[in-house]
Amino acid sequence: MYTSNLEGVQLVQKGKVRDIYDLGDSLLMVTTDRLSAFDVVLPDPIPEKGRVLTQISLYWYEQMRSLIDNHLITADVDAYPEILKPHADALRGRSMIVRKAKPLMVECVVRGYISGSGWKSYKKDGTVCGIPLPEGLKESDRLAEPLFTPSTKADVGDHDINISFEEAAEIIGADMAEKVRDISLAIYNKGVEVAAEKGIIIADTKFEFGICDGELILIDEVLTPDSSRFWPKATYKPGGTQESFDKQFVRDYLETLTWDKTPPGPSIPQDVLTRTSAKYLEALELFTGKA
Repeated sequence: MYTSNLEGVQLVQKGKVRDIYDLGDSLLMVTTDRLSAFDVVLPDPIPEKGRVLTQISLYWYEQMRSLIDNHLITADVDAYPEILKPHADALRGRSMIVRKAKPLMVECVVRGYISGSGWKSYKKDGTVCGIPLPEGLKESDRLAEPLFTPSTKADVGDHDINISFEEAAEIIGADMAEKVRDISLAIYNKGVEVAAEKGIIIADTKFEFGICDGELILIDEVLTPDSSRFWPKATYKPGGTQESFDKQFVRDYLETLTWDKTPPGPSIPQDVLTRTSAKYLEALELFTGKA
């Protein structure tokens, strides 16, 4: 069982979901079963969640290799350094060794459908992240073109903040902002095509990028139930919320509470955790064929 404590290995970052360990010339990235909602880490884990997110990311790394390289060195625990051998069982399936990269200080969000915070914004003033949209859209409608809507990168316990493209350009430079916008849209569009063949709609998602050896690469997770909103095509019907393969069960439950979306997060009922775990596992099987 993984416990965020690998004896003899230096933990350098404990994120909302991932723990990062320094191996010298590389990093060990471990995806835990911790659950984050509204940028707050909740007290109750989702069983098998870390393994699901890791295996789905590995699938998409390979799918997107023709578009952009990523930080993966290996996810084969049997090929890990000797210092990690005592922890092999805990790390198997939920970890990868990755190249060190300098993260860009923006998150790259792509929205292909109007939902979640985007829908709330549209109802308020007809825009999503400051981008005007046509009148008369319904909740969960597909947008005419996917929108690139960057945000700040939040620390644990802080909220991501939506920013304009111009603000992103001020943070990472105009040329880099254009580059990550274009590649984010390309990755999203390819993901949409692949997912459609498997009966899944990718409503929105977010990517993270870094610089390694002067090259822009994908880092962190890619098109997972934690970073994306997945809907089954078979039941998709605009005009309201949709069934989902992600943590929407948890979000929906939290929206019924008087919680102010700041730490500490509330406990989640067991039935909500069980249903959420089942949806994560279903997404894994649909994308990768792995039970």
